[in-house]
This record gives sequence, structure tokens and C-alpha cells, in this order.
Amino acid sequence: MSTQTINAPHDVPPAGPSVHAPARHQARSGPRVTQLRVLRSEWTKLTSLRSTAWTLLAAVAVTVLLGMILSRVVANDWVHYSAEDRRTFDATATSLSGMYLAQLAIGVLGVLVITGEYATGMIRASLGVVPRRLPVLWAKIAVFAVVSFGMMVVANLIAFSAGQAMLAPKHIDVALSDPGVPRAILGTAFFVAAVGVLGLALGALLRNTPAAIGTLFGVLLVVPMIVGALPGRLARISDYLPSASGDALMQVVRSPDLPSPTHGLLVLVGYLAVTLTAAAILLIRRDA
Repeated sequence: MSTQTINAPHDVPPAGPSVHAPARHQARSGPRVTQLRVLRSEWTKLTSLRSTAWTLLAAVAVTVLLGMILSRVVANDWVHYSAEDRRTFDATATSLSGMYLAQLAIGVLGVLVITGEYATGMIRASLGVVPRRLPVLWAKIAVFAVVSFGMMVVANLIAFSAGQAMLAPKHIDVALSDPGVPRAILGTAFFVAAVGVLGLALGALLRNTPAAIGTLFGVLLVVPMIVGALPGRLARISDYLPSASGDALMQVVRSPDLPSPTHGLLVLVGYLAVTLTAAAILLIRRDA
């Protein structure tokens, strides 16, 4: 009786751990995606671009220079001011008037922070690493808001000091410790940073740089002119526009034509809440 040799089939893998086990183990032990890591990533993106530094410097420069120029003009023409004009003169707002140009620079930068990634396709890599998506949006907003607000606080302090130096020879300057002045400096910085965040939200919504910038400029510049031309009480709609919020936060001498600083702050926060909520919802629902 012959002995039959049974050979093990060649396609049966040997016993022991799978060759894929180390790869799976490595994937499990890789760095976990956290909000802090996403924040660091967005910080690197923002600070590694030359356009960021140049735009922020331009915003600081126009804030300081325009504030100095307007303060100098007021000082030169002060003798021609009427009694009513002198009574309602706001030395703080005059020195902070550079925010009207700074808001445009920061707003454009806010748009570019996100539309630039859509234009280059980098947004797919960002969302691929962070599949939940929303941490990317929150990180972009947080990093950009902190950087722009910090820069504008510095710019406002310089503009205020330089502007008051221009007004001092006419004895119409105010001190940093005077009531309402710190609030105006911080409030104006918050407004400019909020405009940048609004631009970022519009960029996330529209995903197109020209469309987002056009919409932002329309809200800040065109709509106020249209509303201002409306008759009677309809013109009070301007109290609920972002531009009026900036004026309200900048004022120290209360003007009857402007809402209160608290009103302006609430309106501005409302705009941010609506646009950011819409941006977050669409970011989740749409393809990258």
C-alpha cells in the first residue's frame, strides 16, 4: 500500500500575524486630528504667505497715516469751526478714521484666506486630513480673527497717539484714560477684524474671490449709499448695516445720527452669526 504525500496548498498563508498588521497598527497609532493641531496648521498657512504680511502692514499704515492727516486738517481749520461743530467734535473718532480704508484691506484678506485654497485645490487636502470639516473653518476664523484684531489694536493705539499729538496745539486733544476712549479703540479694532471674518465667511459661501469681494464691498459701501438716499424713516435702516456698526463703535461723543455702541456691536455680531452659520452648513453639505 503506497503512502500518499499531501502537500499544503501554496495559496494558504502561513500561520502567524498578518503582514498587514504593522500597517494597521501604524495607522491606529498615528497622530490624532485635534482642534489644536488644526489651529497650528492654519497658523502656518496664514503666516507663511507674503500677502498676509503685506496686507496687514498696509492696513496698519493707512490707519495711522489717514488718522494723522485728518487730525492735522482739523487742527489747521479749527478756527473756522462753528460753535456747534466744536461741541460735537470727536477727537478720538478723528484719529481712528483710518479704519475706513483698513476695513477694505482686512476684508479682502479674509476672503483670500479661504478662496485661495479653493482656487489652488488645497482645500481638498485640508478637508481630506480633517474629514469633519468644521474644525478647519473654526481654525481659519480663530487664527485670522486673533491676528487681525491684534494688529488693529496696535494700529489704533499708534493712530490715536499720533492724532492727538496733531490736535494738542489747539488744546482739543483727549487722553487715552478719558471715558469712552479705550472702548472706541478696542471697538474699532473689533469692527475691522469682524469685517475680515465676514469676508472669510462670504468666501466660504461663494468659493469665488471676485464674487466674495464684490459682495463684501457692496455691503460695506454700496448698500449704505442706497439706504442713505431713502426718504424719512426708511433711512434709519442704515442703523442695521455693518458700516453703521463701525461708526457707532468708533464714536466717543454721542451723535444722534448714529446708533449706540451696544446697538452697533449687537448688529455686527448678528451679521457674523448668520454668515458663519450659513458657511458652516454649506461646508458640510457641499463637495470640496
